[in-house]
Amino acid sequence: MNQPTPNPLDLRAAYARYTLADSIHNSRVACILVIVLMPIGYLMDHFVYRELEGPLFQLRLMTSAVTALVLLALRQKGLASWQYRLLCPGWYIVPAFFICRMIAITGGATSTYYAGLNLVILAASSVIQATLAESITAVSIIVSFYLLTCFGGNTAIDWRIFANNLVFILYTSSIVITGNFFYNRLRFREFSQRLELDESRKKLEEINARLVQLDEAKGRFFANISHELRTPLTLLIAPLENLILRFSRAMDNDTRELLLTMQANGMRLLKLINDLLDLVRLDSGVMQLRREPLDVKAFLHGLVSAARQMADDKRIQLLATVAPEVGHAMLDRDKLEKIILNLQFNALKFTPAGGRVELRAAREGEQLILQVEDTGMGIPEKHLPEMFTRFFQVDTSSRRKFQGVGIGLALVKELVELHGGTVEVKSKENVGTTFTLRMPFLAPDPNAPVENPADLQPAGYAQAGAATPDAAATTGGAAGAGSASPAAATNGSPASTASNGGGTVSSQEWLAGLYRRAELFPSMTSVQDSVRPMEVPGKAHLPKLLVADDEPDMLRFLKSQLAPHYQVIEAVDGQQAVDKSAQFLPDIILLDMMMPEKDGLEACREIRQKTSTAAIPIIIITARADEQTKLDALNAGAHDFLPKPFSTTELHVRVKNLVNSYQYQRGLAKQKAKLESTIEQLKETETQLVQTEKLASLGRLSAGIIHEINNPLNFASTGLFTLRNKARLIPEDQRDEYAETLKDVEEGLSRVKTIVSDLRTFTHAGGGEEEEVNLADAVNSALRFLSQEWRDRVSIGSDIPHELVILGNTNRLIQVCINLLQNSLDALKGKQFSDDKPAITITGRAADGKILLSVRDNGLGIDAAIMDKIFDPFFTTKDVGEGMGLGLSICYRIVQDFGGRISVRSDQGAFCEFTLEFPPIQDRSSAPVPEAAAAPGSQSLQP
Repeated sequence: MNQPTPNPLDLRAAYARYTLADSIHNSRVACILVIVLMPIGYLMDHFVYRELEGPLFQLRLMTSAVTALVLLALRQKGLASWQYRLLCPGWYIVPAFFICRMIAITGGATSTYYAGLNLVILAASSVIQATLAESITAVSIIVSFYLLTCFGGNTAIDWRIFANNLVFILYTSSIVITGNFFYNRLRFREFSQRLELDESRKKLEEINARLVQLDEAKGRFFANISHELRTPLTLLIAPLENLILRFSRAMDNDTRELLLTMQANGMRLLKLINDLLDLVRLDSGVMQLRREPLDVKAFLHGLVSAARQMADDKRIQLLATVAPEVGHAMLDRDKLEKIILNLQFNALKFTPAGGRVELRAAREGEQLILQVEDTGMGIPEKHLPEMFTRFFQVDTSSRRKFQGVGIGLALVKELVELHGGTVEVKSKENVGTTFTLRMPFLAPDPNAPVENPADLQPAGYAQAGAATPDAAATTGGAAGAGSASPAAATNGSPASTASNGGGTVSSQEWLAGLYRRAELFPSMTSVQDSVRPMEVPGKAHLPKLLVADDEPDMLRFLKSQLAPHYQVIEAVDGQQAVDKSAQFLPDIILLDMMMPEKDGLEACREIRQKTSTAAIPIIIITARADEQTKLDALNAGAHDFLPKPFSTTELHVRVKNLVNSYQYQRGLAKQKAKLESTIEQLKETETQLVQTEKLASLGRLSAGIIHEINNPLNFASTGLFTLRNKARLIPEDQRDEYAETLKDVEEGLSRVKTIVSDLRTFTHAGGGEEEEVNLADAVNSALRFLSQEWRDRVSIGSDIPHELVILGNTNRLIQVCINLLQNSLDALKGKQFSDDKPAITITGRAADGKILLSVRDNGLGIDAAIMDKIFDPFFTTKDVGEGMGLGLSICYRIVQDFGGRISVRSDQGAFCEFTLEFPPIQDRSSAPVPEAAAAPGSQSLQP
């Protein structure tokens, strides 16, 4: 902890006060030494100056007497600090003065008693541990006394002896002053450090005291708030259960589901409050054990039965194994139930389908061993030491799959320790986890009555088993988790007695049963509630709304509130929200902030990155309402931010405003696209009118030519008949050659007649009328028109059953076939063949209720970059003068008019295949009339 640096002046003042106290104490000690040692020095007087021992002894007694007066003054209480400072030097001034008197009568400068002054100077350093200033003062006074003594008498001075004595006195003084300098510097440093340490200790004590007070206040607050919350919660849950039981059959499904959601979340909140209250009781030391004889086997099997439906829902094998030697033990049933249920629900929560959870009990000497083992996802080794820490969670991200506040395992540890036991955990990721509890095994008194095993079932289990089927199904089926039974829910308030199967239960018993059922409430979502049904389109006239939330209750609530006004699409995690937004293209999206797979912010960013969903308005819903969370949501691309709890009115208004704005913008975009499409259609229509006029002129010209050709054909046919009759006039050996020649001429005339007939049909004035068209005949006609293009150069393969007939127009279908074949022939011309040969394959077939006609060539193919443009009017890759880019566009329009579609597949450099898809004749009468559309822009188009 960093402390502020003390003010140097304040520090010096404090040091002065500190040294004054030491100086007073040490001065008293020095006075005592002077009083005792000065008379004892008489022995030296007796041997050194026997003739002066009397006067010297008197001086010694006077020294002790005056020093005693100084000591008496120093022992006075209540003197001012300056008075003490004046008295403290008395311990060395008095003996120095009298020693100087003794020096004066024993020879002055030649006296050997100068050594006594050295002793006084040394005492100033070693006995009283004087400060530097005090040492200098003492040395100055003592040296001054000595000099006055030596020079104040009438005796002659022996300078050698004087110099010797003075040097030793000065040496001693220098050593004392230097030593005091370093000693006091260390002493001051030690004092300042000690002062800082004392200050830190005081502050730590103050902080600790405040923390203790805060902890006590926190404990009182949690206890008070928990008690205060329990009361209104109980008063909410009791009437809810009463409504569900009494009026369940008369309610509509929406109302009943809403009440069950309220009840389930009330139980969930009650369990959380009970756990917090237990922690507070453990901290305050008011929680006591209530041991009673307990049949461990029946008890554990009861807990397993209570969670059986939840385990079956997840397809988890749940079992209990109890060693025979366990029998009965003295245990606190309520607290052991909390311990085992927390561990059991944790194991079920983190174990995937097909796994196993086992409860085991055994006895080892004087210890009861309880284990909860699962084959779940395991715990990372680095987190194992913190598993029993309060509020610790392995996954603290906003994408965690399992909700919780991190008090369950902490409560387990403290309840086990309350039993005098220990708990440990061993785990391996993707293998499983084992919690082991060791508690003292206390055998019950053999003379004490033993409860009925049925009474050892966990409270609320029997009631849970009697839950109504509808309630169990709605809440996910967990025993006692979200359903109330007639035995569990009373028809009155908790403050009174209630009916229970012909008997009555007190309010205390009802509350105990309610709290026990809250313990059995699992903090996990059932598989049935997690899996959303397949979306079925409905209410097509309503806007589509996508709701993504991993809490089934919240999802059901939002759907129930919004379903009357919107087509609600549900998602249970962020990834589903992204996928369904692209699939259904909703008008608005509601995203919860914390979801598995992807959290709300990630899902929002990904939706924004896709072109098809970039403009859809998004509302982020979260329980965190701080400014940073709002900024994060807006930065991720959200249009709005809705903190929990929120008003349904506010929700409706926000959603409605965003949907209206989005639909208005989308309507403007559609109008813009329609206007652009209309302009393109006008351009295309203009081009088609010009082309139609050209074709009409060509038809009139062709009709004239055909008429002129018919006469020569008739003449040729008549002449051919005459030549055939003249065959008998030809010599016998030449008749075969003559007949073969006539046959060739006849076949040529026949081909010319067929072409003329096709031209007459193609230019017939009634070319737009619908009729039954044989696909094989239409394709053969097109091939005859283009025979000069492909004969002897391209291999044509045709496989079209003759029974394939569509409803359309012969001329227009021939035009389509000619365009497609001409495209294939052009593609073949631009490719160099080595191993294979140019080929066109035409096939027809009926499949999936449709009639298909395919034209495939092994030419250059189509570049993938232009696949979505090939049906656009005027789009062409040919050089100027080789084509106008209308052929495929006309094909698309004609096939669309026939109620069909045209698609293309291609591998550049390998092949290209156009497929025409027509409805059967019986479907054409009921088929919708295709809307007039803009020129297509993709390779596979459906009218």
